[in-house]
Amino acid sequence: MIVRNGKTTHLIGRDISYIMFENEDGDLLNFHFGKKIADIDYSQMKEEWEEKWGFVSNRFCLDNYPQEYPSYGYSDLRNPAYQVVNKFGNTVSRLAVKEYIIHNECTVQTDGMPCLFNKNKKADTLEVVLYDEIIDLEVHLYYTVFDEYNIIARHTVIINKSDSDIKLLSAYSASIDLPMDDYEMIHFAGSWGRERAMHRTKLEMGMKAEVENARGGSGHQLNPFSMITSVGTDETHGEVYGFSLVYSGNHSTVAKIDQFGNLRVQQGINPHQFEWILKPNESFCTPQSIICYSDSGIGTMTREYHDVFRNNLMRSKWVNKKRPILINNWEGTYFDFTEEKLLQMAEKAHKAGVELFVLDDGWFGKRNNDTCSLGDWKVNYNKLPSGIDGLAEKINKIGMKFGLWFEPEMISPDSDLYREHPDWAIHIDEREGVQSRNQMVLDLSRDEVCEYVINAVSDILANANIEYVKWDMNRQLTDMPRLGYNHEYTLGYYKIMSAITEKFPNILFEGCSAGGGRFDAGVLAYMPQIWTSDNSDAIARLKMQYSTSMCYPVYSISSHVTASPNHQCGRVTSLKTRADVAYCGTFGYELDVTKMSDEEFEEIKAQIEFEKRIQDLMCNGDLYRLINPYETNYCSWEVVSKDKKHIFVMACKVLAVAQTKSEKVKLQGLDANKQYRNILTGKVYSSDFLMYHGIRVNYEMKDFSTVVFEFAEI
Repeated sequence: MIVRNGKTTHLIGRDISYIMFENEDGDLLNFHFGKKIADIDYSQMKEEWEEKWGFVSNRFCLDNYPQEYPSYGYSDLRNPAYQVVNKFGNTVSRLAVKEYIIHNECTVQTDGMPCLFNKNKKADTLEVVLYDEIIDLEVHLYYTVFDEYNIIARHTVIINKSDSDIKLLSAYSASIDLPMDDYEMIHFAGSWGRERAMHRTKLEMGMKAEVENARGGSGHQLNPFSMITSVGTDETHGEVYGFSLVYSGNHSTVAKIDQFGNLRVQQGINPHQFEWILKPNESFCTPQSIICYSDSGIGTMTREYHDVFRNNLMRSKWVNKKRPILINNWEGTYFDFTEEKLLQMAEKAHKAGVELFVLDDGWFGKRNNDTCSLGDWKVNYNKLPSGIDGLAEKINKIGMKFGLWFEPEMISPDSDLYREHPDWAIHIDEREGVQSRNQMVLDLSRDEVCEYVINAVSDILANANIEYVKWDMNRQLTDMPRLGYNHEYTLGYYKIMSAITEKFPNILFEGCSAGGGRFDAGVLAYMPQIWTSDNSDAIARLKMQYSTSMCYPVYSISSHVTASPNHQCGRVTSLKTRADVAYCGTFGYELDVTKMSDEEFEEIKAQIEFEKRIQDLMCNGDLYRLINPYETNYCSWEVVSKDKKHIFVMACKVLAVAQTKSEKVKLQGLDANKQYRNILTGKVYSSDFLMYHGIRVNYEMKDFSTVVFEFAEI
């Protein structure tokens, strides 16, 4: 709901208030973002501002104001939300409010990019038009508020109203000034094989904390989701502001405490290597930033993001449906496979209850290794005499669905496509192109390249019964020919994904980028699940899945049982531990089942039976993180159905400890005064006992021991 009262605008979510105030000079200022305020005494607002911020005429200074979309140089010398080089050759700008527009029961779309959509007419959008009359610059700020969420979704459109070109140097999606407090920033950093490790930093005066990526995608290194918390905030207590960018390119989230102890947070496209020329009457639209507030800890914020993503961002038909349990041949065969070998794997996996067989890299061109053929999406009949359509038919006859791997954004120098169109690779004319993994990247800023990708992939999908696609991207972007190119590339990627997912709405798409190198809200708008990391080791995945779940829904986190010793780190873990960790996500296998012992095969059958019981929980339930693996030798998480009748709990002891006390796990989110039966043992517990005393966890006396519980309300 949006309420306007004179110069004040009040955005009201389920439990939050976002209040803006326009001063007598037309500056748009932030008065409050946090817990809902039922009644506002507007007569006292000006007095409070003067006392709090020093707003008196002889000390006027924008450097003191908590602004909604600040500029640099007109008395505010803090980090700006935007910068333009105007027709006078400088970057000084000052915006004043021109107009307020309320779009009732409506969300406003971002140009060429994914964003939240309205559902059940429970969202309203405020559009504030700001104008700089000296340089004829118009800025439209969009705020979408939802009746059922504690979410504010923001994006910005910048329009050149002048008669000459202007140069846009930066344009954040959102900027907010928060009042003085003790703040910490939580961000998620890493690299290939160890994505999204959680880091917590105390913010100090004068310190600029920037979480940014300039590698072409959202990146292994720094994820486009961060949190600002009060000191000491944990899963169940304290204030937290979440910032999640719906974008898959270069991104930046900046937090800086000013000289008075106030915090400015901004999120959007990374200004590094960015420049955009706006001709007269041209506009630039930023991606959407989804901002969440919780006063009851990080866990509450997590469940807000999970719900809004599942209900208002992810468009796939598979979002709220159980996903087929799959087996992927990659770690079982790598490039070394035949059609006969694949069918043997499928037949054995089907007997265990696996529902989907996925053929990974190596099926096209002359690709027997990673040195060639990307871009040549034609079947290798030497490997697959029946072709993709024939193989899919044979897999279907076994009783399984068939899925296929692609890497459509890439091109190999040793490919027919490159020999015909060398200019289609991203390049700088004066330099030799940089190869990574023996490949280059297609120039998705060009319409003809995007059309080629759409048509090449569509031809395969339309001529075989393919029900799942793994969409990979195995390198970062280099050789970008101009400033702002990464945004052009990202728009091309979204154009391709929109076309293909709309053309094939029944196919289940999974995102991948050398593992978890493009795990963001932008991808989730098209693909309801993403490969979390190429590191499939269960113990490494504890931290990765724990931290990834801070923002992204459980069922978007693709998690497989793979071979032991693990191929990425060499760790040896039991088949039970590998499955127990993988349950909390979209479950599958990635190994050669034909090499398993009879005992292991029977264990897999039991795992699949259990997985099928809990699939709806993972798809639609509420996640509670119970024990933090970053702080302890243990890890535990819990998923509770929306009606609180069905519960899954996983607990893990990482390293064995001698002479330790009995371990317990306290559950969360249960109905009060209810009874719950442990499905595996039949024992009955009260909800109070499970939440306030806890259930004993009987770990085995060894490293990497896991225990799972399943409870049902009686």
